[in-house]
Amino acid sequence: MAVFPLLLCLLPLAPASSPPQLTTPSPCPRRCRCQTQSLPLSVLCPGAGLLFVPPSLDRRAAELRLADNFIAAVRRRDLANMTGLLHLSLSRNTIRHVAAGAFADLRALRALHLDGNRLTSLGESQLRGLVNLRHLILSNNQLAALAAGALDDCAETLEDLDLSYNNLEQLPWEALGRLGNVNTLGLDHNLLASVPAGAFSRLHKLARLDMTSNRLTTIPPDPLFSRLPLLARPRGSPASALVLAFGGNPLHCNCELVWLRRLAREDDLEACASPPALGGRYFWAVGEEEFVCEPPVVTHRSPPLVVPAGRPATLRCRAVGDPEPRVRWVSPQGRLLSNSSRARAFPNGTLELLVTEAGDGGIFTCIAANAAGEATAAVELTVGPPPPPQLANSTSCDPPRDGDPDALTPPSAASASASAKAADTGTPANHGVQVTEHGATAALIQWPDQRPIPGIRMYQVQYNSSADDILVYRMIPADSRSFLLTDLASGRAYDLCVLAVYEDGATGLTATRPVGCAHFSTEPALRPCGAPHAPFLGGTMIIALGGVIVASVLVFIFVLLMRYKVHGGQPPGKAKGPAPVSSVCSQTNGTLGPTPALPASESSVSRPHTVVQLDCEPWGPSHEPVGP
Repeated sequence: MAVFPLLLCLLPLAPASSPPQLTTPSPCPRRCRCQTQSLPLSVLCPGAGLLFVPPSLDRRAAELRLADNFIAAVRRRDLANMTGLLHLSLSRNTIRHVAAGAFADLRALRALHLDGNRLTSLGESQLRGLVNLRHLILSNNQLAALAAGALDDCAETLEDLDLSYNNLEQLPWEALGRLGNVNTLGLDHNLLASVPAGAFSRLHKLARLDMTSNRLTTIPPDPLFSRLPLLARPRGSPASALVLAFGGNPLHCNCELVWLRRLAREDDLEACASPPALGGRYFWAVGEEEFVCEPPVVTHRSPPLVVPAGRPATLRCRAVGDPEPRVRWVSPQGRLLSNSSRARAFPNGTLELLVTEAGDGGIFTCIAANAAGEATAAVELTVGPPPPPQLANSTSCDPPRDGDPDALTPPSAASASASAKAADTGTPANHGVQVTEHGATAALIQWPDQRPIPGIRMYQVQYNSSADDILVYRMIPADSRSFLLTDLASGRAYDLCVLAVYEDGATGLTATRPVGCAHFSTEPALRPCGAPHAPFLGGTMIIALGGVIVASVLVFIFVLLMRYKVHGGQPPGKAKGPAPVSSVCSQTNGTLGPTPALPASESSVSRPHTVVQLDCEPWGPSHEPVGP
């Protein structure tokens, strides 16, 4: 019985249960205004000069306005745990980067404004987690690419998508077609050149479509437009009307736009840019009978071609029309040709057969079609037998003989020893693959038929020389059993393997199976007869020219010497005519004046001598004697 008083004494000592505590609100970021006294909570920081998202945000906020700041990036942690946020505005910042999963916690977000920033692309993970997003504004950015899965999380809830004023040339039209609840779609002021047919057929709730100021030349008819026969004015339009804006595009007014011209329109200012007869005219003033097309006409086609089997063949077909016709090719077997492992079809009407086969010969049909009709033309292709193995012309000084690099020879004892060496090193040589002939720069490879391997698509030849580790690949048609390698280097050893490429019936994937390998060596190249090098030719010309100049100078000097000797040592100019004479001397007998002294050896010898007297008379200028 004494237990009860003890319990009564202990009861006052038990702590009373504390009342529930409210979460302490986070302090309001500097330069921001916060509404935290009543719900919904809001943080307003427009024009606050922020360089990044404030870290001290109240995570309970339902509205966050960060417009007109200098935020350059949105990081993963900036908006973490803001699960109650309904409205987020990041307009007119300098955002270039949005981290993957930056909005992953904003599962309640209804409106996201990212307009007026510097985004260039949006990937598949940057808008992840926005499962309740209704309004996405991405206008006035620099978007050039939008990933196909960028809008996957909000595809079922999005009502307003604005992609205007960007640099988009292409759009993920398939992804846009899944926006079943979108009401407004803004694609204006971009670089869109075409819209695929049926792009908007599933947008049943679309009320406004703006494609103003793009590069559209035509707008394909869409089931959405056929269900809404009246394109009403933007203002005062009934609830069921679709507002379609497509002004500012270089519309090509031909028969493809007759469907649009038949719809009622009153006040839009669309104009035709082409054809020249309708250029500049108001779209809605052009009569339906003037929206005409021209059927295609084939203006050029390839002449009959003859190519050997295994070689490529190119067939060409050109056509004109309005609109520009699309060219397709039909094989002689009646199959419509498209891009494959053996053929490539180009938009300009060119068909390229990469490797021709014996069964490819026949009449190929070129079909040019547009909205006004179609035209056909036939091109004949003849596939002849494969050419014999040929190599480049020999550059050897000697006539071709056994062992020349340009002559394919059967494998010799050297190749047999090479095969034995390959077997010693573990290379599976000669297991179905044989090098039957080889030269200095070429080798002929042969392998047996691989009938046990079903579904062979092609063969793959892999080889490399002993001087490097770079593998060279060659793709061979499935019906070939030999291949001529013509790009080998002389005097080198080569390892070569042949693989069969086939389709695995169990998995449906492409697989490979080795056919065999071989080891061989190319012959050494003979010394080529090369032409003289350019420096050698230049030096020879200079020496020859110098020799001519020296010879000319020597001849000139020799002529001068000969003329000088002929004229008696006098200059040629003074040898002509008699020299002027000033006096004439005559010889008479008489006494000679003083005799000059003789040397001592001769002074004692008396010699008989005759004295001759010379009488000199002066002559005048006229060569007449002066005086009596």
